[in-house]
Amino acid sequence: MGFNCGIVGLPNVGKSTLFNALTQTAAAEAANYPFCTIEPNVGRVAVPDDRLLKLAQLAGSKEIIPTQLEFVDIAGLVKGASKGEGLGNQFLGHIREVDAICHLLRCFEDGDITHTLETIDPLRDKEVIDTELVLADMESLAKQVKNLEKKAKGQDKQAKALFDLGSRVLSHLESGYPVRTFNLTDDEKVQMKSFGLLTGKPVLYICNVDEASAVNGNALSDKVKEVAEAEGNQVVVISAEIEKEIALLENMDERKEFLESLGLEDTGLARVIQAGYRLLNLITYFTIGPKEAHAWTIVNGTKGPKAAGVIHSDFEKGFIRAETIGYQDYIDCGTEQEAKAKGKMRTEGKEYVVQDGDILHFLFN
Repeated sequence: MGFNCGIVGLPNVGKSTLFNALTQTAAAEAANYPFCTIEPNVGRVAVPDDRLLKLAQLAGSKEIIPTQLEFVDIAGLVKGASKGEGLGNQFLGHIREVDAICHLLRCFEDGDITHTLETIDPLRDKEVIDTELVLADMESLAKQVKNLEKKAKGQDKQAKALFDLGSRVLSHLESGYPVRTFNLTDDEKVQMKSFGLLTGKPVLYICNVDEASAVNGNALSDKVKEVAEAEGNQVVVISAEIEKEIALLENMDERKEFLESLGLEDTGLARVIQAGYRLLNLITYFTIGPKEAHAWTIVNGTKGPKAAGVIHSDFEKGFIRAETIGYQDYIDCGTEQEAKAKGKMRTEGKEYVVQDGDILHFLFN
């Protein structure tokens, strides 16, 4: 599994259109990349990576297994969701499980599609959703802090540390700020995970624009970019309508030709995935052989044993060393045997930091 993200947004911003288009695009690529729908509002799509296909071809791999991105379409977020308006807390609960939040903002005018707040203003919409998530976090954290206070009085050191941290973060939330803007030490970041707060998750803003603005965006999406840059967050400009049309084209050449006619290089799915990887600081390594070519997602900076643990926990526990070939070295040599013969295969130990594109073979007890 790569990573998962929840798509949030007000009604009528194009959320379901985008979710359906992205997942249908993936389904249309099923010849190369598997796709499945887990529930009506959850879909898994393969992360497109040309490197995996090239490596599989060189190794004669019978099966190609890409890493995956899971989309969760969070429906029912409206003003008052934190108090149960719309479908409220039922869907706020779904967001607690995701790695990142994709916040879809309407950046197009269309008289046939009524905005629930009457006018088109993506920054106002952003504030509405932000406020609901902050309010939901305040309610959740207040209960947890109250419970921790009792344990902290009983000389429970861990509970006391969490109580102190939770109290400070709660004050930050009560001032109207999301958790992600609160300065945390590395140790506190680990502790914060136990609270399961929504506003601590990184955010990717997706600006849904009209077809004419798909390449360069428009005045509305420019405003979102400006705010996102100030926050240090990623932005992707997409036309959900164009993505819907792309999803109908099963022939990859037709899809490429259609994108080029619009001045686009990649599908919205590819751009969302690329932005998600940058946002979460993720990289990919590969395990390659005649049986299968497999891509694995890890956080940049991960050492060998932890990277091995992504495949199986036993690999991490019994890690001895990793036989490593850089992606370009593998491509230049053509086979693992040739890479080994030319001295391009390295033996790396427990302190080795895995690099993006590494081809790894783990030896373990």
